[in-house]
Amino acid sequence: MAFTPWYKEMAVYHIWPRSFCDGNGDGIGDLWGVLSKLDYIKSLNVDAIWFSPLYPSPNADYGYDISDYTDINPEYGNMEVFRQVLDGAHERGLRVFMDLVINHSSDEHPWFKESRKSRDNPYHNYYYWRPGRRGGIKGRKLLPPNNWTSLFEGGAWEYDSNLDEFYLHLFAKKQPDLNLDNPAVREEVKNILRFWLDMGVDGFREDVITFISKAPGLPDAYPKLPAANGLKYYSNLPAVHDYLKEFKRDVFSRYDCFVVGESPMTSADTALRYVSEGPDQVLDEMIAFSHMEADCLFTEMLPRPFDLVRMKRAFTDWQLKLEGRGWNALYIENHDHPRIISRYGSEKYRVESGKMLAAMYILQRGTPFIYQGQEIGMTNIALPELGMYKDVATFNLARIASRFLPQGKLLKLIQKATRENARTPVQWNDGPNAGFSTGRPWFSVNSNYREINVAAAEADPDSILNFYRRLLAFRRDNPVVLYGSYREHFPKDKNFYVYERNYRGRRLLVICSFTSEQLRFNAPDEIDLTKWEMVLSNYSICFTIGNGFTCRPYEMRVYSNE
Repeated sequence: MAFTPWYKEMAVYHIWPRSFCDGNGDGIGDLWGVLSKLDYIKSLNVDAIWFSPLYPSPNADYGYDISDYTDINPEYGNMEVFRQVLDGAHERGLRVFMDLVINHSSDEHPWFKESRKSRDNPYHNYYYWRPGRRGGIKGRKLLPPNNWTSLFEGGAWEYDSNLDEFYLHLFAKKQPDLNLDNPAVREEVKNILRFWLDMGVDGFREDVITFISKAPGLPDAYPKLPAANGLKYYSNLPAVHDYLKEFKRDVFSRYDCFVVGESPMTSADTALRYVSEGPDQVLDEMIAFSHMEADCLFTEMLPRPFDLVRMKRAFTDWQLKLEGRGWNALYIENHDHPRIISRYGSEKYRVESGKMLAAMYILQRGTPFIYQGQEIGMTNIALPELGMYKDVATFNLARIASRFLPQGKLLKLIQKATRENARTPVQWNDGPNAGFSTGRPWFSVNSNYREINVAAAEADPDSILNFYRRLLAFRRDNPVVLYGSYREHFPKDKNFYVYERNYRGRRLLVICSFTSEQLRFNAPDEIDLTKWEMVLSNYSICFTIGNGFTCRPYEMRVYSNE
């Protein structure tokens, strides 16, 4: 863990390398491309880079299926260019965080290849291999060891005829789950951590880290059902904290590093087990999904109309429960979600809503993460054919939804919900392939790149890009944003998200409209806006009349009492 609270004041830029920038012209983003953009990243007023997996991978899940934890994917470069990126980042005052994916590996990892050679191979217990069960008519049918479903591809078990056993995969078939309950596997993980930390990497984002222990016996979920979600048997089990404490004791405590864990379907109360500051703290922060479920029914794959009250409730819950006890990770975009303007904002009012959404989350208490392209207001792509998509999760969504949706509605669902919306190449300029590559890009470039690109945003003082720069500088320079308390106003309002930050007498009021309608906003009774100074806004001319104002589409204002 970090010895000092430097991580509390930083902002992080998240790179999904395959789509960031192609430096060698093969159509795939790489580390040479990153190297060429380090000055741009620094100009954003961020303090660190988080790389989605850079390791060798067969790309069943585009890097989250790792075949070698201590090397660089040849598509992205090699260890030499990685060291150049690492050194170049450090020279610019940027820290570098790697993605740690230890719930599962690739089925092409040497450990797994060894594990499937025989039941008595020493690597066999590196994974969850189990014999099947007999069922069906007269018990003649070979069934998986339990009835769990995977998150990506149907059932959670895959049969190997040579071993006459099944292996567990909570995600894709080519992502077998590692058995962290085996101490030998945990020692392997420690060696991986030391390898990168000794090289100079500054920390890790830990993928689905709350899944790394499974219930003893791997029992059926809802035994009367033939197939069911086994989440309660593999999410946030007590051993997860034990293993993370072991990693902290044996590795992280010896380095000045940062560790943030991804925690699907985890509440703020549960997160406090991991991030509460003190001797039992095992993570600096947790990346949770509560606020990103304001337009989802049970799962990210089943969208419903956006519910602002639900989103505000989630943000406020985390802000209040972690205040004085732990530290928040703040984000609204990453490689697993559709673009936020298309999702919670408005493509018609792209600039206004893009700025509003940025202020809405960055001015809360916590460490902000900015995903590539978010800072220029990139939007969803809406490809015209299902066959143009490439992601295993997209095809799983299509498989499930095709059971109850006709083809036309199925495509619309995919266009709205797929995480591939965030994986289109970054739009650098209005030239061929949006300046991403001189070759044919590996994935479709959004056709709006001629209007939405970095070069155009650089030339426009009022662009979303330049607003992000001002906003991040404002956060950096104002302790009230970094350390102030949080208080929400009007929690049941369906159009406005309004909250206050307070630190040593300095107060900020953040006002965010989530509608294209022009609505009257009246300040809270105890605040007189005529005596406060407006310090940020997304419109150029702003009047205050009668302790309020008529709010324009997706308007945002920040007032200070000093």
